[in-house]
Amino acid sequence: MGAALARDRIQRQQSAELPKNSQMSASTRPTALGGTASPTGAVVFVPERAIPAECFDKGMNDSARVVSASRDISAPAARIFELIADPAEQPRWDGNDNLREAATGQRVRAVGDVFVMTLLRGGVRENTIVEFEEGRRIAWRPNVPGRRPPGHLWRWELEPIDDGRTRVTHTYDWSELTDRSRFPRARATTAERLAASIDRLAELAETSA
Repeated sequence: MGAALARDRIQRQQSAELPKNSQMSASTRPTALGGTASPTGAVVFVPERAIPAECFDKGMNDSARVVSASRDISAPAARIFELIADPAEQPRWDGNDNLREAATGQRVRAVGDVFVMTLLRGGVRENTIVEFEEGRRIAWRPNVPGRRPPGHLWRWELEPIDDGRTRVTHTYDWSELTDRSRFPRARATTAERLAASIDRLAELAETSA
């Protein structure tokens, strides 16, 4: 009886020494996800132990964050590339319906070039060229002016089939995207949307002289 009373006093003393926000009622227990589970099994997450947003994307490997679409276009590579490398032309073929306008005179010539694009919702993006081969490849990383690029990338690759046909591949790569608020829109950028851009580009390239 004396030993039981001693143990009870020690347990009460240890409980009193814990910070209030560290104590847990007998009706809850820790979970592997960082929350607490009630007797019914429902998981309740407390603000101090909130799960980082990236945990919800751990099931997606890097390859799932690189989306591409391809098709052959009946036009020379040089003509197609001009429609891509001139930002003023990009809203005409944008399958995401996201681009409003870009000033003329921003034709891309090299890695390191930056062009400015106004979006349909009124935002402005600076786009830094990170890959460039005239007539063959172009890629850029967008960012809000004054901020570092969050890590996603748009790429176009052109492979001449013959003098009048070109295989065009359009890629959206968000494997290095760090801005979690952009994850939902990144997931919504599907191969179908990329294909829509290629289809509009094909219509322009095949009908232009």
